[in-house]
Amino acid sequence: MVRTLIQVVAIVVALSGPAFAQSPVGVPLKAPDKPLTQEEIEKQKAADRAYEAAVNKIPDKKSSADPWGNIRQPSPTASKNKAQ
Repeated sequence: MVRTLIQVVAIVVALSGPAFAQSPVGVPLKAPDKPLTQEEIEKQKAADRAYEAAVNKIPDKKSSADPWGNIRQPSPTASKNKAQ
């Protein structure tokens, strides 16, 4: 009986380890909120403008290009239509 109890406790402890690893105790990952300075706001706006300019330089996507389009054999329905 004691042996079974020890085995059950060992299994529960082994399975609960990953759950404790997910707890948010320890070093905080998020920096405390502080008001941004005017210089930081200007840098952020400049970075946003640079990002928008870079995104606008990306050309529009062309219609779907099928690289295997010329290699495939025509569908059987297309060949029946040509025969008629």
